[in-house]
Amino acid sequence: QRLADLKPVLIILHLLINLRYIGYPAGSHRKTRRKMLWFAKLSGFASLAMVMIVLFPPLPSVPPAEASREVLLQPLPQALAAGNHFAFRKARAFRNAAECARPARGAATVCDPSLVHVAITLDAEYLRGSMAAVHSVLRHSVCPENVFFHFLVSDPAASYFELLLRSTFPLLRFKFYFFDPDVVRGLISSSVRSALEQPLNFARNYLGDLLEPCVRRVISLDSDVVVVDDIAKLWGTKLGSRTIGAPEYCHANFTKYFTSGFWTDERLFHTFRGRKPCYFNTGVMVIDLERWRRFGYTRQLERWMEVQKARRIYELGSLPPFLLVFAGKVQPIDHRWNQHGLGGDNVRGSCRDLHP
Repeated sequence: QRLADLKPVLIILHLLINLRYIGYPAGSHRKTRRKMLWFAKLSGFASLAMVMIVLFPPLPSVPPAEASREVLLQPLPQALAAGNHFAFRKARAFRNAAECARPARGAATVCDPSLVHVAITLDAEYLRGSMAAVHSVLRHSVCPENVFFHFLVSDPAASYFELLLRSTFPLLRFKFYFFDPDVVRGLISSSVRSALEQPLNFARNYLGDLLEPCVRRVISLDSDVVVVDDIAKLWGTKLGSRTIGAPEYCHANFTKYFTSGFWTDERLFHTFRGRKPCYFNTGVMVIDLERWRRFGYTRQLERWMEVQKARRIYELGSLPPFLLVFAGKVQPIDHRWNQHGLGGDNVRGSCRDLHP
């Protein structure tokens, strides 16, 4: 830091020394030559100091207790706000077991048929949850190098997220997909919690459009999950003629997810005619993207959001449109794949009992 403060002085000194050095004739007196040698040494010191300043820029002036944290990361973009700085330890290299198929490398890697595709949102508020989710997937995978993450972002700080991911998980295979909030902003209605109104919550509705056509299946995960088994087992779920697979909860009171106005309008509640609708949670889903695209499910979800804007038929955020379109047409998956409700307030008794 002190060298950097002396930078202008060193530049002038360096120039003066060299000008003085050039001014001595070749056949100078011995005493003059000694002066030349002294000037040469001083010039060398000035040059070395300048090189050090260029190669090693000054560290930020921070208290010693803060230095280790502040130097590791550059200040975050405005999008990360409130002065919250995130730093994560570098994860160990998660390598494939011997029996794993070796995934291809290069530009066409996302279309590699040996890959397991996982879609998850990434934003500043839930960044720590997303990083924990990624780590848990890799840690419990037999073939972690075959897992490809599709991160859905709508934050201008996405470039920072990319640097953070690469520094934490050096071998991670992933791609960012920008979701424009304006695509869905006009369709979002007020909810019981403001967090449910964030546009990125609805990005999963557009996976069929955002991901490459060669990606025919994807596992959609919420950013607050921790995976404790090999995700390849979930990837292997047989969907048959169904578009999505998820754990169903048919004992839940399905009627509470919609308003009385919905249940008293025959034109609306008859959407479930011929179905046995059960509640399912969208936090863990296996999605057949080929069928999704073929039957235009994105547009079907949007239509129900338009009805909600006009009639108010539910109180929650992005879940009810999925129930309206898919409830009763879901391929049931073992409940062990979604132990939801662990984030509840146990003081008020809102936590659910654990599944076996």
